[in-house]
Amino acid sequence: MSYSYFADYYDDLTGNVDYSSKADYLQKLMQRHGHNFGLTLDLACGTGTMTIELKKRGIDIFGADMSSDMLSQAQMKASEEGLNILFLCQKMQKLELFGKIDTCICTLDSVNHITSKDELTDAFSKVAQYLADDGLFVFDANTVYKHKCILGDNCYIYDNKNVFCAWQNNYNEKNNKVIITLDFFEPEGEAYVRTSEQFAERAYTRDEMSEMLEKAGMRIEAVYDDMTFNPPQETAQREIYVVRKR
Repeated sequence: MSYSYFADYYDDLTGNVDYSSKADYLQKLMQRHGHNFGLTLDLACGTGTMTIELKKRGIDIFGADMSSDMLSQAQMKASEEGLNILFLCQKMQKLELFGKIDTCICTLDSVNHITSKDELTDAFSKVAQYLADDGLFVFDANTVYKHKCILGDNCYIYDNKNVFCAWQNNYNEKNNKVIITLDFFEPEGEAYVRTSEQFAERAYTRDEMSEMLEKAGMRIEAVYDDMTFNPPQETAQREIYVVRKR
């Protein structure tokens, strides 16, 4: 999956994401856990908006993503900001870095895009391999509740000046997996050009997450409800995992 068409419209479809507030939250979270960012990897950085936001705050950060199309957008945005940021085209489960990192962040439910437990364990193991001793790994994930009750088999429409998008879900309760089909309609003169993208996301229980992280040599230090420091509620749609290398 290259997310080639999705890359063109990703920023339009995530325009409601408040990256500044998310960056504020990450900084507060690090303080809460007595950790300095140090050298930081933004894993599955997409079009680099979070990477850029943290770089502008003085954090020594670089990004990695499997999609060259996403990274092209990220590099262009960083250049427009006058920022020199390294972006690596790599899959999470096959990460190869030049040395140790102090912190790894992975936001906007990127771990849900790995739908195999073995492959996600491999990705966690790669993070652990490159984390310095006592390094911190912070990621968020969509919950089983969100996949079952919010995404489900529902359809959504996004309509803005740049693109019209029809978002269709197909939910499988056996493995909490959602097949997502996106149809993009971009205006071109008096007609529309249609392109499509399909990918899957899988939600994991907290026990499953703990098992995979333990196998990778890491332990869960805390789990929070999204953008808070409160324990997740039963109806939480996104959880924040704070993980320490053992």
